[in-house]
Amino acid sequence: MILSNILPHFSEGIAVSAPIPFLATVVAEDSPIILSGVLLTLVVIYLASKFGAEVARRLEFPPVLGELVAGVIVGVSALHLVIFPEGGLSASDSVIMGALQGLNQLAPDALTRIFESQSEVISVLAEIGVIILLFEIGLESDLRQLKEVGIQATVVACVGVAAPFAAGTAGLMMLFHVAAIPAIFAGAALTATSIGITSKVLSELGQLKSKEGQIIVGAAVIDDVLGIIVLAVVASLAKTGEIDVANVIYLIVSATAFLLGAILLGGIFNKSFVAIVDQLKTRGNVVMPAFIFAFFMAFLGNAIHLEAILGAFAAGLVLDETDARNELDELIKPIADLLVPIFFVTVGARADLGVLNPTVPENRAGLLIAVFLVGVAIAGKLVTGWAAFGLPGINRLAIGVGMIPRGEVGLVFAGIGSASGILDKPLEVSIIIMVILTTFLAPPFLRVAFGSSTNPIPEPTAPVEAASE
Repeated sequence: MILSNILPHFSEGIAVSAPIPFLATVVAEDSPIILSGVLLTLVVIYLASKFGAEVARRLEFPPVLGELVAGVIVGVSALHLVIFPEGGLSASDSVIMGALQGLNQLAPDALTRIFESQSEVISVLAEIGVIILLFEIGLESDLRQLKEVGIQATVVACVGVAAPFAAGTAGLMMLFHVAAIPAIFAGAALTATSIGITSKVLSELGQLKSKEGQIIVGAAVIDDVLGIIVLAVVASLAKTGEIDVANVIYLIVSATAFLLGAILLGGIFNKSFVAIVDQLKTRGNVVMPAFIFAFFMAFLGNAIHLEAILGAFAAGLVLDETDARNELDELIKPIADLLVPIFFVTVGARADLGVLNPTVPENRAGLLIAVFLVGVAIAGKLVTGWAAFGLPGINRLAIGVGMIPRGEVGLVFAGIGSASGILDKPLEVSIIIMVILTTFLAPPFLRVAFGSSTNPIPEPTAPVEAASE
């Protein structure tokens, strides 16, 4: 009797556990092909990234936009070389998967499994890329400069965050009936300002050290800080799928406290960091401790239900104050050059521009959203010039235009919104179009705002430009 009761459970245990070695064998057999898919995809991404950046540079546009456009070309909108299953596509839609199938004679279910695994690896590499990007931006956000630009830059930054965020969110909800959380996310994407692109143009015009230039650069740095806090909050809201006032307050307070706490403790940590670096005598004695700290801070940001990029940005702000900062800047560049383009290209690759085709009646609402976002993005930053109080005779138009480009920071919003699944295709593509147009338009408009009579004075371009390249 006892044996008869035990045997069925024993046999059930065998039935459950028996497939495990078989599954392990299948995964082991897939691994070389998954690796081949990842390597081939990286070849495509790097070729597209470098080609796009070089073309953009020759046309005097920011290289990051060249990488984004190249991503659009190799992605779902055109060549289908870099695509992801999250967009409703299958392995049969991928040119790379087609090549692997031809080489390995794969069954359809095996091809699907490999496609999903390969896409996941590329997505993880892109996420690491954006963490490194935010770490680099944090390193270049000179807190000492913020202390010098004064209250005007702070006010300009706050207006530059609040005006487009409020107008964008409210407009999407009232005019286009977009749900609250996607509308908030899109509104948050309007808050960014690319310091690298603006500072490069200011340098070319000889205006980097002017009062307007100092306010623009200082406000752009504060914009980054405020924008990352906003992003951490809205991304956390996207995870819960609902708006709870108490939770929103908690997220705002915790994100702000996280950044401020990291900055305040930075002085203590800086001494420890320098002491550790001095004790290490092998290769990577500077960059390895820096990345350990950055990744640990990213982990903490994620663990407290904010965003990993908030932690990486805070780590950059902290290490910006160390004596090893200049050496660290140079050491991080080649690592960023390797991983950050994966993020930019995949953001473009995920964007299906076909959803804005005006010949399809269902797409016209999405096209109107794109036009609306571009309008709010420009107007919401132009008003910041009139927020600079107590400065008679200052070029307020130049300040407003200088705050317009979204650049790499705007793409971070689009990328995280896409990865979270909170944005539908029209809204995601509308944000990317907003980033492209504001970044394209700002440099020539800034030259006009300062006037053609400006005599260029060679000045060193702000180091943040590296993050844009």
